[in-house]
Amino acid sequence: MKSVLLIGLGHFGQILAKQLVKLGHEVLAVDREEERVNEVLPYVTNAQIGDCTSPEFLRELGAESFDICFVAISGDFQSSLEATSLLKEQGAKTVVARAETDIQEKFLLRNGADAVVYPEKQASRWAATRYTVDHILDFIELDETHGIFEIPVPDGWAGKNVGALAIRQKYNLNILAIRRGDALDLSITPETTLTSEQTLLVLGDRKDVDRCLRA
Repeated sequence: MKSVLLIGLGHFGQILAKQLVKLGHEVLAVDREEERVNEVLPYVTNAQIGDCTSPEFLRELGAESFDICFVAISGDFQSSLEATSLLKEQGAKTVVARAETDIQEKFLLRNGADAVVYPEKQASRWAATRYTVDHILDFIELDETHGIFEIPVPDGWAGKNVGALAIRQKYNLNILAIRRGDALDLSITPETTLTSEQTLLVLGDRKDVDRCLRA
């Protein structure tokens, strides 16, 4: 469990707050607008109304005492930049800021953000791959070319075991898990036999995934 300071309770900030609480973290949520604060108050640890571009207000919150500070302000980049910079000046351990453009991402990193979340870019990359590359059911992007991809078991693989298929040697892919319905099996061995009802979670390059699915 981590202690989290979440600044900005727009649509993204509220979804982030709910997910953080779901994962068991303690969340102090802050926004300038009372209505937004009241909306999240029932499910976060605490929520306050305040201006996080004010050094005095941030000092009262004790930014340095939180494990992670999220700056999720939307539509007001100046405030986002100021809050990010002030958090680092006041000793915040880790600051993760939201960006809405490439330029914002660069400025946030230059002004103290330890990491930047760019939801629109990440979602567009996911959608482009998910809906234009045949047979990729889901994926997690790791860099520009690599990721963890969920794919159906290719027809030629069904009924064969992992060792005989030599997937790593032929396609440079690593099987991390096998899914069947809601069940996820992480105990993959060379003797594991694949079936057509399963899907595979594989780690590798997108081009190698395409190649194995076309084989």
